[in-house]
Amino acid sequence: MRIEPEIKLDYKDVLLRPKRSELTSRKDVNLMREFTFKNAGGEGSDPKAYGWKGVPIVAANMDTVGTFETAKSLADYHMLTCINKHYDSKKWMHNMNGYGVYKSKEQREGTVWKHDPNSSCSHNRIYEHMSPSIGIKYHESDYDDIDFLRDLCFRFYHTQFVCIDAANGYTSRFCDFIKRVREEFPHLIIIAGNVVTGEMTEEILLSGADIVKVGIGGGSVCTTRIQTGVGYPQLSAVIECADAAHGIGGHIMADGGCVCAGDVAKAFCAGADFVMLGGMLAGHTESAGQEEEVDGEKYKTFYGMSSDTAMKKYHGGVASYRSSEGKTIRIKHRGLIRNTVESILGGVRSACTYIGAKSIKDMPKCATFVRVSQQSNEVFGRNI
Repeated sequence: MRIEPEIKLDYKDVLLRPKRSELTSRKDVNLMREFTFKNAGGEGSDPKAYGWKGVPIVAANMDTVGTFETAKSLADYHMLTCINKHYDSKKWMHNMNGYGVYKSKEQREGTVWKHDPNSSCSHNRIYEHMSPSIGIKYHESDYDDIDFLRDLCFRFYHTQFVCIDAANGYTSRFCDFIKRVREEFPHLIIIAGNVVTGEMTEEILLSGADIVKVGIGGGSVCTTRIQTGVGYPQLSAVIECADAAHGIGGHIMADGGCVCAGDVAKAFCAGADFVMLGGMLAGHTESAGQEEEVDGEKYKTFYGMSSDTAMKKYHGGVASYRSSEGKTIRIKHRGLIRNTVESILGGVRSACTYIGAKSIKDMPKCATFVRVSQQSNEVFGRNI
C-alpha cells in the first residue's frame, strides 16, 4: 500500500486565467482540427489518407446518447458520434440506407458512393463522423465483436473509426483484443479505453490504438467511484494521459466529468485532443430514452451503461457476482440538440478569445489554470 501525496484536480477545482488576446471576435476562432494518427493505415502508409478533420467533440456511445439521429444532427457541425454498441448490423442497415450501404458486389468493388440527397448534412459525408462501438467479446466458435465489425466494414466500405469500449481498460485481455482488431483492420482509427494513468495510455497506444479514452467514474450517471472506490480526478487524468500520449505520437479523448461548456474548454486546455460528452447531450429530441410527462413537463430517461436499467435491458438483470455501477435519472426534455451544441461551441470559442487561442489546437499552450474554491456565484441557484 502507498499514498500519492500530490493533490489531483477536477474541472471544478480550477478556472482559466485570462490574458491579452489579439482576437477581435469569436468568429475568428477555428474549432476544426485536422488529425493524423499513430497506427491507422499501418506502417509505410500515407498518414493523411487515414486522418480525420472535424470539430473534436464527441457524442458518447451510450444508449440514450449515441443514436443515429444524434449522429446525423452532429455531422452538420462536423462532430463525431460513437454509436451505441448494442445496435446490430441490421439496425445499421436500416438507419443508414442511402448513407453508404453497398447493396451489391459491383457497388463495393466500384466504390460507388450514394448519399441521401435529402439529408441536412451540409458536407454530405456523414460516414466520416460516425464510429461503431464494440466490446471485447471474442469467441472462435460464436458470433462476437470481431465478427460484427467485420460485417459492418463489409457493408459500409467507408467505415473509418471503431470505438473499443470497456469500463476497465487495465486488463491484459483488453490490450490483446486491441492487437487483434489492429491486425485485422489496419485501416481503422481505433478509439479505446477507459484508463486514467499515463503508463496504461502508452500501453494501449503501443497495442495499436490511435486515441485513448480517459476517465473512470467521472460521468454524471456513473457510480463506479462510489461502488468501488476507484477513480481519478478528471483534470489531472487528462493532463497526465495527454502528456504520455503526445510523447509517443498518440491522442487522447477526455471522457466524462463535463457539466458545462466551460468544462469542455478546460479539457481542451488540459491537453485533450477530443472531448466525449454524455449527460450534456442527453434528453434531446434526437436522444433515445423513455419519454414521460410529469406535471405538464416532458422528461426523458438517461442511464449509465452499467446501471440496473442497462443490464436488465441487455443481459436480463445484474449478475450475482457483480453490482450496478450506474444510475437512472429523468432529464427535462431539452428540445433539439442543435441548440445545446451551438451553446457548447459558443462557450469554447469565447474561452479561446479570453486566453488568446486562435484554435482548439492552440488552447493548451495558451492556458494557465488557477486553483479556486468556488466556480461561480450561486446566490440565485446553480448556473448549470
